Amino acid sequence: MFTRRRKSSSDASLLSPKRIRVNEASEDGTYPPCLPSIPCTFTPLPLTPGPQDDNLTDPEYLSYNTDNTFTKSDTNAPTNRSHGTDVPTNSTDNSSNEYSSVEDTIVPGALLLQTDSDATPLLTEEEYLSLRRAAQKKGTANFIKEYLFDKAMPITHLLYAFDAQPPQNLVNASDIQLIPILHKAVSKFLRHRKKLDHINTLEDVVRLLKESKNIMVLTGAGVSVSCGIPDFRSENGIYSRLSEFELDDPQDMFDINYFKERPKVFYSFAKKIYPSNFKPSPSHYFIKLLEDKQKLLRNYTQNIDTLEQSANINNILQCHGSFARATCVKCGYKVDGHMIKDDILNSRVPYCPRCPQNMSPNHNPALMKPDIVFFGEKLPDEFDHFFPLDREKVDLLIVMGSSLRVAPVSEIMGQIPHDVPQIVINKTPIGHMEFDVQLLGDCDTIVAELCRLCGWELKHEKLPNGSSNNCTDAKFEFLKPCWYLFEGAQVLPDEDACRYV
Repeated sequence: MFTRRRKSSSDASLLSPKRIRVNEASEDGTYPPCLPSIPCTFTPLPLTPGPQDDNLTDPEYLSYNTDNTFTKSDTNAPTNRSHGTDVPTNSTDNSSNEYSSVEDTIVPGALLLQTDSDATPLLTEEEYLSLRRAAQKKGTANFIKEYLFDKAMPITHLLYAFDAQPPQNLVNASDIQLIPILHKAVSKFLRHRKKLDHINTLEDVVRLLKESKNIMVLTGAGVSVSCGIPDFRSENGIYSRLSEFELDDPQDMFDINYFKERPKVFYSFAKKIYPSNFKPSPSHYFIKLLEDKQKLLRNYTQNIDTLEQSANINNILQCHGSFARATCVKCGYKVDGHMIKDDILNSRVPYCPRCPQNMSPNHNPALMKPDIVFFGEKLPDEFDHFFPLDREKVDLLIVMGSSLRVAPVSEIMGQIPHDVPQIVINKTPIGHMEFDVQLLGDCDTIVAELCRLCGWELKHEKLPNGSSNNCTDAKFEFLKPCWYLFEGAQVLPDEDACRYV
């Protein structure tokens, strides 16, 4: 199956990361730059996607039961056609992890940019490892800015440090032309964060929650499922409901180019995801509790349901926008989201009240589009502003209800300092990145248990008598070194978890 690809832009900016779809590369085979802050523009160059970008067959998940048994799940496994495929594997298996740690990677001399095999290595082994450690600490953009621009290190040396080599037709290219290759090489290296050896257990998670003062929380659709809002990729998720529209790819529904060509398709479906009378889940109020305890640095949410606002979370950044505002795709005129509410609920295409309308076949109409970030659109400016600041402060990362398959948000894990602990709370394992502890199962159940263990009271009507204080010990199985299976967890048949069957 072919996916709709975004047209490459000759003036793509390192300051403008865009949301990209599962397995989406631009026409030249490159991914758009993510999380950048380098003051320059460039023309994308041909790069070959790495091994993480391969298409894989959707696996069949098993659901974990608290009596230590597994049953076949009716829930389809998340699609694996991902930018960094999300095929859950044993997260401690580094056999296929090209960059599992600085020390385990190849040393200088194994790859030379010079064609002369007897040439002197560009870097000593210590310089090679030092540059990699610096990238793990600083992130892609800060690393390139410091070493390429501030310290004026030759770009060929930096490429060498990350085992990157320009194509033959670019061997004599300028530094500016080679920046996209360096950016991709560093970002690819950083995706392979090494698990921290000293963070392994539920007790470690509880200790981190108590001690941390700047917790970054990244949330996805999984925190809103218990509110009645469908996720995207499960059996009853949003993508499974799109068959009536006969799309080549369900993601076309949220593709900006497809929207401009066939807006009626999106507006025929939009009312099904429009925020209505949904109420926040215990997971939302867990984040609010962190904020009340002055521990929340910021909640980066991929959701568009605005339930964070309903839970009165203040430090929130909506990475993928929301229905709160709408914008004309032609002139940029903005209106309050309520202005197009009736159109959405009645499956009508709203048009810009300021632009003259020309409905001829060869004319692009002035459509009003909700300010949700479609595939191919840049993320809100707030993302560019706050993330570089937050990455310098964060002392704990918690990923909740997300399988991390949409860039550039999925790049956050590699871009914060690698010595910052990272915890997952999700139904399914995340295997394409190494997290320190994965708490697998129903998000609401897990956060209630964490609050109970921390001695915090989480209040919500769905909890026993409205409080986590009345919750009994949640049943789970511990899989060394860092997986916990709570009720609702879903794992693959060939994962270590299945030794309990």
